[in-house]
Amino acid sequence: MKTALLFAGQGAQAVGMGRELAALSPTAQARFEEANRILGYDLRQIAFEGPEDELTRTENAQPAIYLVSWVAMELLREQVPSLTFEATAGLSLGEFTALAAAGAMTFEDGLKVVRARGRFMHEACEATRGGMAAIIGLDEGPTREVCEATGVTLANLNCPGQIVISGEAERIPAAVEAAKAKGARKAIPLTVAGAYHSPLMRSAQPLLAAELQKISIQAPRVPVIANVTARPHGTPAEIIQLLVDQVTHPVRWEDSIRTLIAQGFTRFIELGPGTALSGFMKRIDKTVTVLNVADAASLEAARAALAESCEVKPVSAER
Repeated sequence: MKTALLFAGQGAQAVGMGRELAALSPTAQARFEEANRILGYDLRQIAFEGPEDELTRTENAQPAIYLVSWVAMELLREQVPSLTFEATAGLSLGEFTALAAAGAMTFEDGLKVVRARGRFMHEACEATRGGMAAIIGLDEGPTREVCEATGVTLANLNCPGQIVISGEAERIPAAVEAAKAKGARKAIPLTVAGAYHSPLMRSAQPLLAAELQKISIQAPRVPVIANVTARPHGTPAEIIQLLVDQVTHPVRWEDSIRTLIAQGFTRFIELGPGTALSGFMKRIDKTVTVLNVADAASLEAARAALAESCEVKPVSAER
């Protein structure tokens, strides 16, 4: 069974995330402490205790999700020592976690970059008036027509029947009404800071490119599917370019998952807060196996599910 690890993106954050995982292992506790040292502020406190408005700030949400996702991966591998994976993918921010998990960058470098990325994107949001909306029950073709007619862009192609559009805030209401007129079951404006994955984020790109040039990037040990192309990343230079492009391009998540399924992947493990990626998977292909690790209960469930095919540690050794 070929296994791919999937990593959560921004929007999955919730106050308290990672707290149960940290309590399970000294390794996890040490990782949170390390993150605080690297960043120079108490990210652990923000993730565990909030307040919510502080956690949802882009420059905090992105490194916090990256950190919790990494800890979830480490704990699963600690409890299932023989678990192997043959590819990774991540939604938007999660693409950085996926690259780090595949050895293309270190944990520390990835954490620093996503913190900076979050800050650059926050600044881009403040400099523009952007908005987003979820379009439910409308195919990609008609949604593209809506975008062309109203001057907005595709932002996330998540799964069949769920697409997110992005653009200038004053254009979103017209796009929502146009989508409904095209037959969308729902078209819902989202409460977001700006127009992510749209040209309004362009000012963040050169800043992110400069930040990526500061770190060492290697060819990944296993394929990592790029959001922009829905194909595996290539050379370090190509990785940098695709990560920069991703800021203003749509996330082709459904196509990314279909690429992996076409390559024979039948088991997917979502790592990090929330279960959004597992939900998308059910809409993309119900025949594959999907596990997730977000807290103590889901870690135990994943461990039990993997027991049939992998070596796992005895329950008594986990607490």
